[in-house]
Amino acid sequence: MVVCRDHAPAAGKLTLTDQPVESLCTFAEIGQIKFSETDLNGVFARVADLARRSLPGADAAAVTIISEFVSRTVATGDHARRLEEWQHERRVGPSVDAAAGELPVVIADVAADPRWAEWAAHATAAGVRAALSVGLPMHDSYSGALTVYSGTPSAFEGESVALAQTFAGYAAVALANAHLYDSSSSLAEHLRRAMENRAVIEQAKGIIMGERRCTADEAFSILTSISQDTNRKLREVAAALVAKATGQDE
Repeated sequence: MVVCRDHAPAAGKLTLTDQPVESLCTFAEIGQIKFSETDLNGVFARVADLARRSLPGADAAAVTIISEFVSRTVATGDHARRLEEWQHERRVGPSVDAAAGELPVVIADVAADPRWAEWAAHATAAGVRAALSVGLPMHDSYSGALTVYSGTPSAFEGESVALAQTFAGYAAVALANAHLYDSSSSLAEHLRRAMENRAVIEQAKGIIMGERRCTADEAFSILTSISQDTNRKLREVAAALVAKATGQDE
């Protein structure tokens, strides 16, 4: 039986000697995120914080999800967030490459790595000496990456890379489910509002039909004309008419 610690080590980070028990606890914690109790940004922030705390050598972490038109980044600190956003705005950098491919991107010495000179200059200025980016296996319409940063050169090697890849697999499931939950919640809210709108419009039509002895189509045309003439939404016109008819506007 695996017993998880109630608190992280004193330094706030793990070393390889803390594995694999702590990694199992971290993976379990990812799976226990309750989407009904936190919004999408909250899930991103939770995953980024878990990465920072559980991946050996990490001083900061960032999670980025990319769709065709927009990217979303949440990080554990301003430097990490800015470095991620810089990359994805220009579509160049280790996080971009990791999100687009299947292999992790390891930077043992940021200052000496020639692959992304401009990004490396920003990272070095922010005190970053090593970085590791791993892709998040997402749905076809999305891609993403988990990136951890360190102020120590060669902070991410061997087991750290393997652990980060495993973490990314668990994180991707949580993030995908969070997206699905958020989309489903948004759709449910949209449908609820649509039903409310339809209900009040039907009530207003009934009132007009009773007052003017007209058909349902004619009543709807009257509502539409009032909406256009007063530059108000159809639902607002209908709600005002219903409120007046029921005495609720007093």
